[in-house]
Amino acid sequence: MTASTTVEEPTRRDFLYIATGAVGVVGAGFAVWPFLSQMSPDATTLAAASLDVDISGVAVGQIITVKWRGKPVFISHRTPPEIEAAQNVSLKELPDPASDESRVQKPEWLVVIGICTHLGCVPIGNEGPYHGFFCPCHGSVYDTSGRIRQGPAPYNLAVPPYRFASDTKISIG
Repeated sequence: MTASTTVEEPTRRDFLYIATGAVGVVGAGFAVWPFLSQMSPDATTLAAASLDVDISGVAVGQIITVKWRGKPVFISHRTPPEIEAAQNVSLKELPDPASDESRVQKPEWLVVIGICTHLGCVPIGNEGPYHGFFCPCHGSVYDTSGRIRQGPAPYNLAVPPYRFASDTKISIG
């Protein structure tokens, strides 16, 4: 016995099924696109993701404040005594132990987010008994490395992601 196979020619109905399905898929894509595109960040958010800061004009001992992602960021050009004081602290006496070396990339530059870790106030630079940062709202005191030393704040000032793009420029974010 021989098996016979017959191939049916496509009909007009087969073409209409395929065309209708294709139009349905394209229509579903157009219907879903606005929902997917609204989930991606807008141009202003993407622009705020990183910030380049020229530090060539920052004098030794000066702290500048820049805005990154809606938050104040302190960039401190530390003096040699401030660097020495930050490096010579026993980690045992810190509420949130962190070495100065783990918080800075270059000893003379400190970059921290300027928001108190207690209730979100903005500390004042070059203040307090450790000549670092002082939050006048509730009395939190940070040293020249942005580490909590006294007061109700539970953690050190946060260090944002940053890198030195050159000797005179810091890229934050």
